[in-house]
Amino acid sequence: MKKLTAALAALLLATACLPARAVDTHASCAILMDAESGRVLYEQNIHQPRLIASITKLLTALVAVEQGSDLDQVVTVKGEWLGSEGSSIYLKAGEEITLRGLLYGLLLQSGNDAAMAIACHTAGSEADFVALMNARAAELGMKDSSFANPSGLNDDKHYSTAYDMALLAQACLQNETVADICATRSITIGTRTFVNHNKLLYRYGGCVGMKTGFTEKAGRTLVSAATREGQTLICVTLNDGDDWNDHCKLLDYGFETFPRQALCQTGEVLGSVAVEGSLIPTVAAVTAEEAGYPLRAGEALTMEVELDRSIRAPYEAGAVIGEALWKKDGELVARIPLVAQSGAGLDVREPLSWWWRLWGAA
Repeated sequence: MKKLTAALAALLLATACLPARAVDTHASCAILMDAESGRVLYEQNIHQPRLIASITKLLTALVAVEQGSDLDQVVTVKGEWLGSEGSSIYLKAGEEITLRGLLYGLLLQSGNDAAMAIACHTAGSEADFVALMNARAAELGMKDSSFANPSGLNDDKHYSTAYDMALLAQACLQNETVADICATRSITIGTRTFVNHNKLLYRYGGCVGMKTGFTEKAGRTLVSAATREGQTLICVTLNDGDDWNDHCKLLDYGFETFPRQALCQTGEVLGSVAVEGSLIPTVAAVTAEEAGYPLRAGEALTMEVELDRSIRAPYEAGAVIGEALWKKDGELVARIPLVAQSGAGLDVREPLSWWWRLWGAA
């Protein structure tokens, strides 16, 4: 690989950006994270395990959707699925409802009966579904989390952290189905109308979800996300008696203090690679996708371009031939693949010259 390193002075924020300011919350634990990069913009006891109540249902929805079941499949509610304490959409034994309807009841109305129906329908039993939840949490890097049920009811083996729940929120935002449901303010399905409990959808411009929670032991828990000028921020608070206002303050702080800076656009040429076995001597290395990163005023990144020394024909446009890396204070914070801008066929003279050399050696 050959490497090119350059300081990106253009990534310095404009002096008009507001300086960092202190943010106080009423939460036991709180985090503000940039959804694209995962950069933590604000933290308060983010790795402290706590009861999390119904924000658990984000994982329930993600696991159910990722299992690949037809969301319009009709689910017949079984009597043994019913009886969960707490919030409910009032399912009845023998009732028929689509899996999609259950997901709306889960994420908007926070129905514990909907959580149990989804779990048992998806995995056959609550225990088997909980196993899927814990496996998915591990895949997401939620190292300080444990799940014992699909609804978030209090249990010594059911807990998470602000940081882990932000990781889960990232995954939910990347899942179009889950993200769309979380952002729905209200919907009527059959005879039921579900109204989203998340007041930030109405109070905060650009809010795109995600989930509320409450038990007496857990206190008020809230996961929210908002988008502004192409940047999405995730906020999580645990045991926060003034969560609506705290989330508004934290989101404002993030957007004002750490605006997204464009690193590259799709298709930017960042170098070239020699081509072997073709009439084309070189091919341009272009960015495969756009990239951005949140930066505070005065911060900058450095970029490194790593390219293969050569690529052998034939190959198609889009073949990976390197990557672009961005670092902050020596730490890798963003990377994207670099691909061949155009394809190349084999030089027809190449096989002939090979046979000529072989014949001459004989």
